[in-house]
Amino acid sequence: MRRSRLGRSGLHLSPLTLGTAGWGDQVDDDEARRITEAYLSAGGASFSAAHAYGGGEAEQMLGRLLDDVVSRDEVVITTKAGVGRTAGGRAVDTSRGGLLGQLDTSLSRLRTDHVDLWMVHTWSDDVPLEETLSALEHAVASGKARYVGVSNYLGWQLARAATLLQTVRVPLVADEVELSLLQREAQHDTVPAAEHLGVGLLAWSPLGRGALTGKYRHTVPADSRAARRPEAMAPYLDDTSRAVVEAVSTAAEGLGVTAAEVALAWVLAQPTVASALIGPRTATQLAPLLRATGLQIPAQVREALDEVSDV
Repeated sequence: MRRSRLGRSGLHLSPLTLGTAGWGDQVDDDEARRITEAYLSAGGASFSAAHAYGGGEAEQMLGRLLDDVVSRDEVVITTKAGVGRTAGGRAVDTSRGGLLGQLDTSLSRLRTDHVDLWMVHTWSDDVPLEETLSALEHAVASGKARYVGVSNYLGWQLARAATLLQTVRVPLVADEVELSLLQREAQHDTVPAAEHLGVGLLAWSPLGRGALTGKYRHTVPADSRAARRPEAMAPYLDDTSRAVVEAVSTAAEGLGVTAAEVALAWVLAQPTVASALIGPRTATQLAPLLRATGLQIPAQVREALDEVSDV
């Protein structure tokens, strides 16, 4: 895999970034090792984590692997802060103190003195944006983060954050957003804003939470996300989404590849997208995803997919 430049920054990522959202929950240490070794063997070098993933176990697992499987200097580590869990459930804290506290915890878990890209996990109206961004400024100044960005910011939010950071000469280089043939909202404002600002995008859930692999075309597997969390998957399994999935499957059959390869290749071809985040639960699931980096979707097929998914 050739590395892609993240926006106008000097940071380069693998076109497919290995996500760890399921580590410590659906993926144990042994499988995480197999996935990581296969990913590295294919030329991958970017890892995505977050303070909240697996209640902290995901970062700890990644830290153990980086200490054993590959040299820290050979990979790019991205992580996020601002989201955690309490007895009451998901908790958002984008205060300066909360963010920097989580960063220190993340570095300890990851067994490193810095991350290559540190991002605010989500927007919050509860804390002034200037305070949130002061944590990013401090992280860069202290050397704990080489680059900084945000996650799940809309176009106007991204523009405001980037503008404020420019005043202190700290570039905001990334926005991690959901983007797939089943979720194209980011193209309405975030993509144009990122393109104008020189910000690179990291696309999460590029497979439409698994629906674009075609796994739900005929049934709902008992061990699938749709079986565990049907309410979260409902928007990706309605009639409109099924039409998109069928179009992707038809395109894949015609090209002699898997539906997942087509869905990932479509995302990777979008403007400003530097990397797509993948989260295979097994090394077997990883194999077809890796092949997507070499797939060029014919223009006629791409136009057909654009049309059927443009809602």
